[in-house]
Amino acid sequence: MKKMTSDLEKHIEEFKAENPEMAHEFEEGYKDFEIGAILRQAREAAGLTQEELANRIHTQKTCISRLENHAEDVKLSTLRRVARALGKRVDFKLV
Repeated sequence: MKKMTSDLEKHIEEFKAENPEMAHEFEEGYKDFEIGAILRQAREAAGLTQEELANRIHTQKTCISRLENHAEDVKLSTLRRVARALGKRVDFKLV
């Protein structure tokens, strides 16, 4: 697995170097993916299904699926509701 990650990281860096105009868009898209992956991991660590989490925050299972798979433009208030339901808190920084 380590080699595959290393190869992927190398490929990504080469892509960004060859396409500087697209590098920013790539980073934005990656952050959306990363947020969804973090949410999914936290839900699974809590032992909850998407439906169970949805019930806890009074929404639909499809909303949880969308958050985990397409987290672009997610509201901070939604992230906080999900975090509370998972016994977590939202923490971020500006860099």
